[in-house]
Amino acid sequence: MYKELTNKTIIIIAGPTAVGKTSVAIKLAKKLNCDIISADSRQVYIEMNIGTAKPDKIEMEGIKHHFINNVSVTDNYDVGKYAREVNAFLEEYFTEKDIVIMTGGTGLYIEAAIWGLDDFPDIDKDIKSGLIKICEQKGVGELQKMLKNVDPVYYAKVDLNNPHRLIRALSVFQQTNIPYSAFLKQFEHNSKYKTINILLQLNREVLYDRINKRVDIMIKNGLVDEVGKLYEYKDLKALNTVGYKELFAYLDDKTSLDEAILLIKRNSRRYAKRQMTWFNNRGNWNVFSPDDIEDILRFIT
Repeated sequence: MYKELTNKTIIIIAGPTAVGKTSVAIKLAKKLNCDIISADSRQVYIEMNIGTAKPDKIEMEGIKHHFINNVSVTDNYDVGKYAREVNAFLEEYFTEKDIVIMTGGTGLYIEAAIWGLDDFPDIDKDIKSGLIKICEQKGVGELQKMLKNVDPVYYAKVDLNNPHRLIRALSVFQQTNIPYSAFLKQFEHNSKYKTINILLQLNREVLYDRINKRVDIMIKNGLVDEVGKLYEYKDLKALNTVGYKELFAYLDDKTSLDEAILLIKRNSRRYAKRQMTWFNNRGNWNVFSPDDIEDILRFIT
């Protein structure tokens, strides 16, 4: 028997895509008799199933999962709403239970829900529209160069291929003449609850092989059909993500299916690398292999 934790505790199981977070979280939840909160910015969407590796009822093994399938791709949903909803859920959940597991690969969602969002200034519309125009005319590379010049600290952390994040950071700087990174809270700020931070890692070659095999399984399970049903929504922000945008290009006859699949694999591997960079740069993590369930349990208890 594992000693029961008496404090209100959030066990965070983080890591890159395909590392095995869901499996580890479910095994821990069964041992610790607790629920699971998803911290995945795409699993929240009802219509996105195969491409987000969303666990089904059989894979959930009777464990209650929260923040999966709770909004539509057409809803205006963001990290701020997620953080507020998670905190409201925790207030109620912790009246009856002492432990909950939060798992996912979206570092920003984890950070916002546990340590809080930062206060940013309002941005003039002309500033944002000007940056969008630069991106459209000169590409995301120009935004990258601009950010590196004015805020090298955030440049080292941000997903450089995400124009929305780059525009946000640059707009804050242009509005205030203060680097975006100066507004960010440190990861170590106190949480309302006790947290145990666990980061799952695998050898790079092993992880990349798992990513490639997962993509093949997604295709076999009907990912192309799932993306086809969402084609009319292809310009929505929720669908500008790996596994969907590549197949939209295929449906637009811009690439072959084989090429699209190779791109999904490549972009998934790159995404995993960016995830690990995020987690390694932010916060103190206790690193385990996904196979080390007993060691993780001993560490927790």
